[in-house]
Amino acid sequence: MRTLFATRLYEATLDDAPLLADFAHSIRTLAVDDGAGRRWSREHGYPGYTSYASLDDLPRRDPAFASLQRLLVRHASIVANELAFDLGRKPKLDSLWVNLLKPGGHHSAHIHPHSILSGTLYVEAPAGSGAIRFEDPRLGLMMAAPVRRDDAPEELRPFASVEPSTGLLLMWESWLRHEVLAGTTRDNRLSVSFNFA
Repeated sequence: MRTLFATRLYEATLDDAPLLADFAHSIRTLAVDDGAGRRWSREHGYPGYTSYASLDDLPRRDPAFASLQRLLVRHASIVANELAFDLGRKPKLDSLWVNLLKPGGHHSAHIHPHSILSGTLYVEAPAGSGAIRFEDPRLGLMMAAPVRRDDAPEELRPFASVEPSTGLLLMWESWLRHEVLAGTTRDNRLSVSFNFA
């Protein structure tokens, strides 16, 4: 047997507690101050707050996010190299937004169009925050494929889940459908999501 058409998921850990604390403070402040983001979140059924549709200048607005931008470009360069992308330059951070997901909140399955890499940095992820679940991109083409056994290796399963933890950085190709499952924690989950062009 040989493996074809692998789907890669990059995982790293940010072990900088003061920087994570800066992000947490900034996310909570934005959730209070960004009226447009709160309105968008409410109108679109987002359970908490996201700056996704309201703020597009976080690295210019906050030095902590400028530091994060530099860090993410370094990680994205590693990912692009591992994926054998022929870019001729470093990947360019296209968008970056913050999320404060309330207890029980979830985010339905989606992709990130017009991007090459997407990802999330978990700033505060209490136990039971709700996993991120990735879907096998071939799922809709499998028609009469039988159900996989419970002991199937992860790469053969139709879904793969990753439990968030504080400081965990995930990156994947933007076409990979993913969702955030509802958690059981009573605390908010704070994260920063991003896209590279």
